[in-house]
Amino acid sequence: MKITDQCVAALTWTLKDTLGETLDTLDEPVEFLVGGDDLLAAIEAALQGRSTGDTVDLHLEPDVAFGDYNEQLVFLEPRNLFPAELEEGMGFEGLPPGANPAAPADRLYFVTDIYPDHVVLDANHPLAGIALRLSLKVHGVREASVEEVGKGSLGMGFFTLGIPAAGAAAAGTADGHHHPHGHGHGHDHDHDHDHRHLH
Repeated sequence: MKITDQCVAALTWTLKDTLGETLDTLDEPVEFLVGGDDLLAAIEAALQGRSTGDTVDLHLEPDVAFGDYNEQLVFLEPRNLFPAELEEGMGFEGLPPGANPAAPADRLYFVTDIYPDHVVLDANHPLAGIALRLSLKVHGVREASVEEVGKGSLGMGFFTLGIPAAGAAAAGTADGHHHPHGHGHGHDHDHDHDHRHLH
């Protein structure tokens, strides 16, 4: 069958920046819900009408990917507000009590730098401000179940890099626990924002 809205597509991909550096690879097929929250709109549009065995190459500017980089979403906070065991790449749902009250509470913040007295946290998506080159291959297409359509996701958001959907983020981090940044097949990458890292 061909890909349409409300179907499930099994995909592999290679994601690169415009300099040709590999940012992320998915070697084994993973199922994504087309017509839900798993894929970017620009990718879903490119997948329409495709079927098993097809390949798709896309160039995604930030405005159709993860938006422009916003310097106002970077915060320098006291080190003593955070757990003793702290590593770059850890994520927190909102900033802890005592942090900058201007920081949006509903954002996911990643630790980008750790100093003796301060911690730098960034609420930008790790791929914000980056133009992307994406090579996709379709390995399978099937109809989505009513339950899958109802959930709107198969649980694997597109290049979320460890950033769960809003509900999962609230459930997974409301108790103050951090979670690692990365979904297991990402690569370290420094971009032109020197305080931003992709783990």
